[in-house]
Amino acid sequence: MSSARITFQPIGVIRSKHTRPEETPIQPVFARGCRGRAEILPQFAAGLRDLEGFSHVYLLYALHRAEPPRLLVKPYLQDVVRGVFATRAPCRPNPIGLSLVRLVRRQGRVLHLDGVDVLDGTPLLDVKPYAPRFDAVKNPRGGWTEEVDEAMARRRGRRNYRARTTGH
Repeated sequence: MSSARITFQPIGVIRSKHTRPEETPIQPVFARGCRGRAEILPQFAAGLRDLEGFSHVYLLYALHRAEPPRLLVKPYLQDVVRGVFATRAPCRPNPIGLSLVRLVRRQGRVLHLDGVDVLDGTPLLDVKPYAPRFDAVKNPRGGWTEEVDEAMARRRGRRNYRARTTGH
């Protein structure tokens, strides 16, 4: 195994109404109606060409406000200790976040998004299109998450988020 360091350069920043982690929905499915945008740096703007044809995009970002790494965590859906790699907890050895959000529109080097579950000011590492032909999985299994009742998941997933009428 290589011991070389890996570094990433942000390609932009994610803007949202979310400024406090405890008031930010967990997972895009619980952030429907939460609008935001990805502001791409000018030197990367040409890479957005042809993205308009996709309804959804994956955002990969640095969890820049994550707590120190832990290998065992209690996920938001349950009060059971799980391995961090069986969760989407932010306190990972490599704090990289992933969200599948709806692309509302592109305006120059700004992507207008819905379903944003990301803190304002988060460094954006990459954008990838969601392609149903490649990404949709038949007969998937959700592991331990399938044990959690939908009402409980929704309540815990929304956390203390309250829709605001001002902002992005």
